[in-house]
Amino acid sequence: MIRLKVGSRGIVGVYKPVGMTSHQVVKVIRSMTGERRVGHAGTLDPLAEGVLVVGIGREATKKLATEVKKEKEYVTEIKLGETSTTDDEEGKKTKIKSQKAKIKDIEKSLQKFKGIIWQTPPLYSAVKVKGREAYKYARKGKEVKLEPRKREVKGIEILEYEWPILKLRIVTGAGVYIRSIARDLGEELRTGGYLKNLVRTRVGEYKIDGCYYLEDK
Repeated sequence: MIRLKVGSRGIVGVYKPVGMTSHQVVKVIRSMTGERRVGHAGTLDPLAEGVLVVGIGREATKKLATEVKKEKEYVTEIKLGETSTTDDEEGKKTKIKSQKAKIKDIEKSLQKFKGIIWQTPPLYSAVKVKGREAYKYARKGKEVKLEPRKREVKGIEILEYEWPILKLRIVTGAGVYIRSIARDLGEELRTGGYLKNLVRTRVGEYKIDGCYYLEDK
């Protein structure tokens, strides 16, 4: 396992653990390296884990706008048969009366999520609406309308399936919400669905195997 040290600089892949926000990771790295200019490319939700690309130092943080556009790879588990107010494990769940989805129907439905797609972000997201993050409105029970946006899903592979858990590997371009894929797939199958867990395994050339860790594992 490799850890960051005082004086570390450059762009690195850091393993973000479950439970921490991406901003909290940045704060820890500032403390570990002694560098105040630290930023990240591509936010990971607190319940997600995996590769977070971090820039340490003035020159590195200037390059993060390029890093955020790079291809990303995820391994995720989607729970079918229920919906969630947040489209993930954190929200209030509602069971959906439906038959178990057949693997052939899942395979057929997943074809609609490949290539260039239109995707609406989750209500509980950091997308800005009138200058404020959407999740701040959602937490107060206020309705907000989030517009669909064009995104690219480069590949989806079924790794395992045993009702109600579907495990996928997904490769995307920038800005894709895996929570939205879970929600929309559930709607397509008429079973409901939400993101149970998520691991980002790669961002561009940065992979889990080469990540720095914030603490001993």
